[in-house]
Amino acid sequence: MLLDSTIVIAAIFLGYLIINPTLQHEALPFLLVSSGTLLVSHHLFAAIYRMYRNAWEYASIGELLAIIKAITFSNVTTTVVQLIAFQMIDIRVISITWMMHVLLIGGSRFSWRLFRERFITPDPEKERTLIVGAGAAGSMIVRQLLKNKETNLYPVAFADDDPKKFKLQIYGIEVKGEIHDIPKLVEKLKIENIIIAIPSLQKSELKRIYEECAKTKANTKIMPSVEDLITGKISVNNFRDVEVEDLLGREPVELDMTSITKKITGKTILVTGAGGSIGSEICRQVCKFYPSQLLLLGHGENSIYTIDMELKQLYQEEIEIIPIIADVQDRARIFEIISKYIPDVIYHAAAHKHVPLMEYNPTEAVKNNIFGTKNIAEAADFFGVGCFVMVSTDKAVNPPNVMGATKRIAEMIVQNLAKESKTKFVAVRFGNVLGSRGSVIPLFKKQIEAGGPVTVTHPEMTRYFMTIPEASRLVLQAGALARGGEVFVLNMGEPVKIVDLARNLITLSGYTEEEIGIEFSGIRPGEKLFEELLNENEIQKKQVFPKIFIGKAEAIGKQELYKVIETLLEQDKESLKKIIIETANRKIIDKSNMSKAGA
Repeated sequence: MLLDSTIVIAAIFLGYLIINPTLQHEALPFLLVSSGTLLVSHHLFAAIYRMYRNAWEYASIGELLAIIKAITFSNVTTTVVQLIAFQMIDIRVISITWMMHVLLIGGSRFSWRLFRERFITPDPEKERTLIVGAGAAGSMIVRQLLKNKETNLYPVAFADDDPKKFKLQIYGIEVKGEIHDIPKLVEKLKIENIIIAIPSLQKSELKRIYEECAKTKANTKIMPSVEDLITGKISVNNFRDVEVEDLLGREPVELDMTSITKKITGKTILVTGAGGSIGSEICRQVCKFYPSQLLLLGHGENSIYTIDMELKQLYQEEIEIIPIIADVQDRARIFEIISKYIPDVIYHAAAHKHVPLMEYNPTEAVKNNIFGTKNIAEAADFFGVGCFVMVSTDKAVNPPNVMGATKRIAEMIVQNLAKESKTKFVAVRFGNVLGSRGSVIPLFKKQIEAGGPVTVTHPEMTRYFMTIPEASRLVLQAGALARGGEVFVLNMGEPVKIVDLARNLITLSGYTEEEIGIEFSGIRPGEKLFEELLNENEIQKKQVFPKIFIGKAEAIGKQELYKVIETLLEQDKESLKKIIIETANRKIIDKSNMSKAGA
């Protein structure tokens, strides 16, 4: 303020002396009144436009406009006072004063920014950072990094594919090259960190960019999503590591919020297997739509306790959350629960899912996946539950293994009930879920942490992959689309080679394949080399929702199916495996049931 006061007084006297080299005695009252008015009005408008609250080492166009507005209004005020007090205006003096005022006030502020950019080098302890994307997000990140003295990152260059931006400077940081130039830029500029700053990036494009980043030894981060920034969950400088989910090359399925809201909001919802990877995420997604009651049913008390505490912390005031310890194999207990609460929707996620383990324990797979589904589904039918959604798997297609066969028979139970029940029964079939318990990602991470090698069963082994939130959203959407008897299938794009997934995870962990290594252990009992979502007899109907299709999966008639089920627990291990696999792969349709359904 002291500096500005000196500049204001100097500006008006210099303006007068440039026009009138000799200071006339009679001009003193005019100059004193004018300079006093200009001084007071300057500080008034400077306060209005917050000129003393800006960090001028980062000054930009916005700050310059504030300076011009404050100076213009203070000079206009001075002109009005001159007219009232002296009945005269010296336009030449006021014009020169305005120019001197802008030059000296603006110069005093912007000179510090110029000095800082030219002569003050970044802290040597700060890590040199390349920003990928010179758009609005990239500019915002550079601005944040320059302002934030506590960050250990210092931006030195941009990389962007837009040829119009090449050589442009944003906040003094130059666009040095395109995406394919990243390895060369990292080496030339001694880059230690790369930040991918394109929040609306398609996953296929992100994969391409990351492949270039992976050629370097720089630590690669990605900025938060637009959704997280808008909602205020995290700020623009909260960077995260690139995850293997980001490299799937497919955009996640979006929800029809209106139809799901009608299905869930204000209703009683039951989730079986609520403590599992999929079940717990279904519970989280369901809570976003505020049901009146959410029943968390599971066999493991620790997992149910964990999800119960998590959700109550977030939603205790809005949703009645009820933890229920029960086993779906206990028919009497399941009927007791359903009769007490009469849920509007049941999401059935309780199941044994590990393929090799179920090969060794087929009886347990039958009890949980077949009889457990039968119990909960028949209870839903008996007590008139509005909708029943069963979580199934791509392993139920042409299953050569116990797990897939039990899930296909569970689908058949649900499909047959759909033909005669008022409850809308549907199944949701999707592929492997990244990060779920027993999936390859946690296993690979442990192997990498232990120094390797990463074990892959076969170099040509492929699987469909999706994230836990994707899988859970599909389950909710299926419930909203349910008409009864459908098998919903997600279009998951191209299957992914497990060995490629392993390589990506090794790179994301900061290692090379030479450091960790990959070993092929051979196909395990019950595993297929590749998975299918529909077999040749399951007619894929038209898309009913973006990325969601209905598969016309054929089911054995109820009487024949139940006759087989009744004898399952009487079999020895090998006979049991043979019967359920043969049953799951049969294509017989009960014509009488079909005609009843048509009627």
